[in-house]
Amino acid sequence: MFSLTARPTLIDVFLPRTSTKTQAIIKDIVLILSFSIATAVCAKLKVEIGAVPITMQTLIVLLSGALLGSRRGALSQLTYLSMGLAGIPLFSRGGGLAYLLSPTFGYIIGFVFAAFFVGWLAEIKWEKKVFTAVLAMIIGNIFIYVFGLAWLARFVSFENVLQVGLHPFLLGDILKICLAALILPLAWKIIKR
Repeated sequence: MFSLTARPTLIDVFLPRTSTKTQAIIKDIVLILSFSIATAVCAKLKVEIGAVPITMQTLIVLLSGALLGSRRGALSQLTYLSMGLAGIPLFSRGGGLAYLLSPTFGYIIGFVFAAFFVGWLAEIKWEKKVFTAVLAMIIGNIFIYVFGLAWLARFVSFENVLQVGLHPFLLGDILKICLAALILPLAWKIIKR
């Protein structure tokens, strides 16, 4: 059976199986686009606090990897990135190639790597237990911050990078990680029943 995932993830178990290669491709495209759109919607759910706004995107990014797996999760974020750079105002503050000069662009690059890595961990079933799900989400967040802070350092003095691009987001990220890490093992338990 054709699939973009290396191993089945939670969404593959939850959704009906496809019987043809064409159906599998269509299913993958729909899932990838759905998470791209969800990321875009969550970009607009924001609180402006300075150079980097608080958004709900990281929750969707981490869930895209956990639910779709490494390849589809990363492709969902690459699709979001591509559509935004093509000029569709999907990013928190617009879109287009000019966004390459935005202080927040590094975080969006980090989304791709975070979704891939969390997805890879989901494929080896890290999302089945709360502890490993939390750990996977923390590692995914680290990818977002590494790319985001490295890019932000071009716009903010090195001394202020953590104060501007990390500290204001830690509490929210902890809450989002806990939410995602509780949902995933619970969903596996419900499916087993």
